Order: sequence, then C-alpha cells, then structure tokens
Amino acid sequence: MTVTTSGPLPGGDEHGGHGERDACGERDAHGERDAHGAYDVTVIGAGVVGSAIARELARLPLRIALVDASDDVGNGTSKANTAILHTGFDAVPGSLESRLVREGQRLLASYAADTGIPVEPLGALLVAWNEEQLAALPGLAGKAVRNGYRAARILPAEEVRAREPELGPGVLGALHVPDESIICPWTTTLAYATQAVRAGVDLHLNCPVRSVTSGDPHTLATGRGPLRTRHLVNAAGLYADEIDRLLGHADFTVTPRRGQLIVFDELARGLVRHILLPVPDARGKGVLVTPTVYGNVMLGPTAEDLDDKTATGSTAEGLALLREKGRRILPALLEEEVTAVYAGLRAATGQEDYAIRAHPAQRYVSVGGIRSTGLTASLAIAAHVVELLADGGLPVSGARELEPVRMPNLGEAFPRPYRDAAMIAADPEYGRIVCHCERVTRGEIRDALAGTVPPGSTDGLRRRTRARAGRCQGFHCGAAVRALFEEARR
Repeated sequence: MTVTTSGPLPGGDEHGGHGERDACGERDAHGERDAHGAYDVTVIGAGVVGSAIARELARLPLRIALVDASDDVGNGTSKANTAILHTGFDAVPGSLESRLVREGQRLLASYAADTGIPVEPLGALLVAWNEEQLAALPGLAGKAVRNGYRAARILPAEEVRAREPELGPGVLGALHVPDESIICPWTTTLAYATQAVRAGVDLHLNCPVRSVTSGDPHTLATGRGPLRTRHLVNAAGLYADEIDRLLGHADFTVTPRRGQLIVFDELARGLVRHILLPVPDARGKGVLVTPTVYGNVMLGPTAEDLDDKTATGSTAEGLALLREKGRRILPALLEEEVTAVYAGLRAATGQEDYAIRAHPAQRYVSVGGIRSTGLTASLAIAAHVVELLADGGLPVSGARELEPVRMPNLGEAFPRPYRDAAMIAADPEYGRIVCHCERVTRGEIRDALAGTVPPGSTDGLRRRTRARAGRCQGFHCGAAVRALFEEARR
C-alpha cells in the first residue's frame, strides 16, 4: 500500500506498476504481475464517491489504484458539500438516485456510528411561505412515500412556529422530515480513503490524468508518468465528462454549478433546531439554513451555472442574495457574526438522475452527475459500480471484511480531546490547545500529520482537525499551525 504525492508513479517505467506485495503479504489476484504490470482497477477521482469505490474494491484480492489531480482526498466538490445525510424523500421516484440514496443513507449511518464520523439527526422542515408552496406540500409528502419514506408529515403554521420560534413572519406550514441528519463530509471521505489505503490501495495524489489510450490494459498518461490498468472507473466529478470523452463517449456534459455559502459563528447555533429547507423547484433545494456538526450555522447555497470549472470565488451579488433569503427565513441570523464565506462547484448535467454508465466491452464505468446527495449515496454507489465492473469481467470472488478504522471526532455534540481528562492524562499533548477558536490541540494536529493519508496543505489539516476554521480564521494560530505542518514535512 502506498500514498504517493510527488515524483514519478511507482514503477512508472515501460512496464508500469511495482509488483510489491500488498498489505497482507500476498501477490495480486493473478499470482504475479501480468506482462504490463497493470493495476486491476484504477479509480480516477478521490472525492467522497471515488474514495468510497476504492474502499469497496479494496475488499477484493486485486491491485487497485486511486488517483487524483489534487494534493489531497476530498479536495474538490466533496469539501464544499452542504453536509446533509439525506433520506432521499424528494428524489425522482424510481430513479437510480432514489434507490442509491435510500440504500446509502442506511449504510452510511451505520458506517458513521462504527467509524466515529459525527452525525446529528436533527430532522428537516420544508417551510412554505406562500400559498403556492403550501399547496405543494401534499405532493412532496406523496413523493416521499413513493421513494419508500413514510415518516414525513405536514405541520400547521403554529406547530412549525413552536418548533422554530426564530423563523421569519409569514410561515404557512411545513413538511417535517424527521430523519434528515447533518454529518461531517470531510471525515467521511478521509475515512474511506484511510481504510482503502490500509487495505492495500495505492493512492496517487498530484496525479492529473491527461490522456487515456484505451486497450487491454488501458494506459493513462498522467502528470507523474504512465499508469496501466485493466479496468477503469471515472469518478472525476467536475471533470468526469472530459475523462468520458477521452474514452470515446459523450454520455453527459458537466456544467459547473456554483454554490456560495455563509458560515455563521457558533453563537448563532441556538437560533435553529432543524435543517430549514425551502420547497424545492427544478433547480434543486434552493437556499437553506442548517446547523453543522462543528457547532455553527450555514446559509446557502446559491445555484449559478458557469462555464469555468475553477470559479470557486464568492461574489458580492451571491452573498447579497443569501442575506436576502436568510433575512426571510431566520431574521436574527443576520445579526450574528460571520465566520467564513466560501463557494463550491457541483457537477450539474441537466439530467434528473445520476449519470452512471457501464461500458463492459471496454471495461470502463463512468460515474457522473453526482449531486450533493452523492455523500449520502456514496457507499451504495460504490457497491453498484463494483457490480457493473463485474459485468465487464472483473473477478469479484474472495471478498473480505476490511479492518475497521476509528476517526478523530470533529463534532461538537461528541467528546473532544480538550475536554477528555483521561486522554490528557495519558498524553498531555491533547491538553495543549493551539487553535483556541475551535479548541484544537497539538495532539490532534500531530495525529493528523502522521495519519495514513496525511494532509497536503494547511487547508487539508483544517479539514482533519478544524484548526484555523474558527472566528479568527487563523489570525492568531495560523503561524503555529503552519510551523507544525512544515516541521512534519521535513
């Protein structure tokens, strides 16, 4: 098992591969490497979906690679997810997304409990502010039933107001979805990648795929040399359509849809008790107000279709729109301090379903059009993709259970090291706070830097520990955090 972040790929000469033994000390499924030194499967894209697929493949006695152009896992669309563990109540009934979200919610809820990923089951309210939206609630409740979710019910205005006293004026009713939850998207992706690497998957970061020569094996020209693979999975997110075209297909076109968000200080947390959703339209769920597992409150996202797949900057117009929407939903929120603003890009395709396509004769599966529900559906998507690979001839016998992992807790509703007297007694580094806004200790930073998948930047360290994510945004602790990061890289 390897995590490589620079230099040529291991064995990236004319033979490719490296022929090392896997974590169990055994040769790959073929006994010895084939003449080309090819991987059995390569997954392009180490976001939450690609990492989940690599983790699922790690259960098989095969040589697996996970490659990404970035310096870290989950560094694209996945890091700016709205962090909701969905029930799938409002998916298109009968769609692949509906099935995979429903299955994925169950799988991820169980996985999170076993792995230590923070989840808080708050429930959601789809709030109706006008007669048209109120009239739409019965249809949404019926849609939930068709999606296999039967717990949703319509609440009158007085009950909505009792549940959420700080809502703005004019509430007419709401659809209550009690099983919607909030989750940590950063820890989820990292858990998948960690488990995959520990099970023998080779993770190649800073490794952009520039061209693909289709064959047996496929040859990927990357920024760090050639990589050969018999089967290929394209989970490249915003760039999945471009990879698809390298394989000779045009199954979908990705339009980057920017979502800008405002994060409010932890002092705003008492203003809201549920995930507050608008009644959705054709462009999605619209602007929401939701608590996060980190203890603050998030407002957003916008939905702006762009041409630039790198345009992750916030705009004055976008933030003004969010403040206008937020003032209608939760007026008191706008009086609270803003901790951060950021923007993410979603891979919109103009289709109402996931664009997961198999090309068995080519031993290729594309995983496109995965919206924000992809976090929830990730484990179910992974199982589905492995089934499609099997249809293309991938041997899937001999699956094993993976060694469990336990992730550091980033959630405020669960014990944090700085408050754990036993942890501090055993290791005083857990009592030495570096980031006072988020109460992150030297022990946590040390552990993240020494992790199976270490951060490639201080932003990656922030996603693993919350250091520099608080109200001062690293003004006070930034130099100390940078020094610890640089020291670990020497």
